[in-house]
Amino acid sequence: MKPPYEITSTILKLVTSISQKIGEVNAKYLVQQNPTLRKQNQIKTIHSSLSIEGNTLSEQQVTAIIEHKRVAGPEKDIKEVLNALQVYKALKSFNFSSEKDFLKAHQLLMDGLVIKSSLYRKEGVGIVKGTKLEHVAPPYENVPFLMKDLFVYLKDKTELALIKSCVFHYEMEFIHPFTDGNGRMGRLWQTAILMSEYPLFEFLPFETLISKNQRQYYDALSASDKEGKSTRFIEFMLSIIDLSLDELLETSFRKLNETQRIEFFIEKYSGPFTRKQYMQNYQDISTATASRDLKKGVEKGLIEKEGDKKNTIYKKR
Repeated sequence: MKPPYEITSTILKLVTSISQKIGEVNAKYLVQQNPTLRKQNQIKTIHSSLSIEGNTLSEQQVTAIIEHKRVAGPEKDIKEVLNALQVYKALKSFNFSSEKDFLKAHQLLMDGLVIKSSLYRKEGVGIVKGTKLEHVAPPYENVPFLMKDLFVYLKDKTELALIKSCVFHYEMEFIHPFTDGNGRMGRLWQTAILMSEYPLFEFLPFETLISKNQRQYYDALSASDKEGKSTRFIEFMLSIIDLSLDELLETSFRKLNETQRIEFFIEKYSGPFTRKQYMQNYQDISTATASRDLKKGVEKGLIEKEGDKKNTIYKKR
């Protein structure tokens, strides 16, 4: 059975906005083409997802761990970062509609943190906020069947990936299949679902905005619980994704220098190219700026120049 939700005007507007921005990001070769930006965004994703769950390490400490430097901090928090790094490195190898891969990801994420990673819970659980019981999860006996149904839903090719990812995230949180790591897995697997259609989501740190809006995140989960459908949560998560794309578009090119622009371009465009083709990728730069970029690229040994004047072509070294 398809999980219950409604398509509202808010959802339609957000899907349209997100689709347009994804097109713009892809057209400008953002994220995929910048190794530095990819690394920074992955650090933000790991730090934000773990901080939501109470990890005390700073973004600088997470960066240091990823760079194999010694960090002073709680052993458990450091282990969480190392595990998250492993699972995000493996994310592209997972099939988002495979329950087996889902359990494998949980094993990587929670290795050494829980006694039985990759296994569904064998006890009843409830979620308490302060002194209030916010949510009572379904009986543990139902978990295997509910999760199988959810993975059947993921195989529905008529469903938009943007919607499907939000529905899965909510429904998995509702089922609460593990003794620990449910929040991390919900956000991780939403990313895996989105990546299946939009590779840029591997490096889009939308979890940073979830971290900054934790109250609204939990309120959206609670509202959907009360209404018996994931509509409110879908609206919230799509708004977060939309804002994350805004931030990416606003900050990425603003910070690029001529060397970074060249690096962006040659990572995508491996064959010979002309100044005109280079400018088509950066429509907001002048002919003079493009010429300076290419000259700097030659000087730095990133590209080599052949021919002269109108017959000039450039090749990646």
